[in-house]
Amino acid sequence: MEIFQSHRVEMISIAVALVAIGAGTAFYFYITKKPKGCLDPENFKEYKLVKRTELSHNVAKFKFALPTPNSVLGLPIGQHMSCRGQDSVGEEVVKPYTPTTLDSDIGYFELVIKMYPQGRMSHHFSEMREGDYLAVKGPKGRFKYQPNQVRAFGMIAGGTGITPMFQVTRAILENPDDKTKIHLIYANVTYEDILLKEEIDNLAIIFSNQFNVYYVLNQPPEGWEGGMGFISKEMIQSHCPPPALDVQILRCGPPPMNKAMAAHLNDLGYTAQMQFQF
Repeated sequence: MEIFQSHRVEMISIAVALVAIGAGTAFYFYITKKPKGCLDPENFKEYKLVKRTELSHNVAKFKFALPTPNSVLGLPIGQHMSCRGQDSVGEEVVKPYTPTTLDSDIGYFELVIKMYPQGRMSHHFSEMREGDYLAVKGPKGRFKYQPNQVRAFGMIAGGTGITPMFQVTRAILENPDDKTKIHLIYANVTYEDILLKEEIDNLAIIFSNQFNVYYVLNQPPEGWEGGMGFISKEMIQSHCPPPALDVQILRCGPPPMNKAMAAHLNDLGYTAQMQFQF
């Protein structure tokens, strides 16, 4: 009987070991076969525009196909890529953009673009039609995000500066192991200028304990209940986490806004290490 039990224990141990080896092998193949990113930091590569969706009179969402349905772009969270095009007189122009998609969105990437009348790269996007190709190079950027690297982010965005904030926000909220709190202040001139509002509002509802947003408009409509004018020190105090070693304030917007926000943050006691400008 003892011999039988000893043999049985030995067989179970072997079985457990085989299962462990099998699981380890499966994990190894998962890691090694994970799709490689399509971006090239040194050379431009072209991607086909497969869908263009007009969001307003001067904003559109551009969906570009990756080489295969299982391809990923390979853009680290919070970084951007360079897009190349031609301006209205045919001269080459290169400008950085941040997709609103993540590598969990396989087979494609999307850009939400606001096209300004005098913008050189805006002209290229305004002329793009489905079937055209966009030249892209990357990744680029100093921001390297790791889950739970801070307790809380304060985000101050203006206009199209929302795109890197949206990307980081999505990455945090879609990772159940990332407990980082997010406090977003998003400024625009008019209500119609607010980009990704529906998507942002949905995230604020679904993840109400982790993410909140405060909109500021320079020219608010009648009955507006959000912030009015320009982002002030008082707004930052009310809607961003106070200075702390485990807090970081991210900002992205037009140069005058970035300069003003840096001055506000310095006055409020946020050190250089607590601030990051995209």
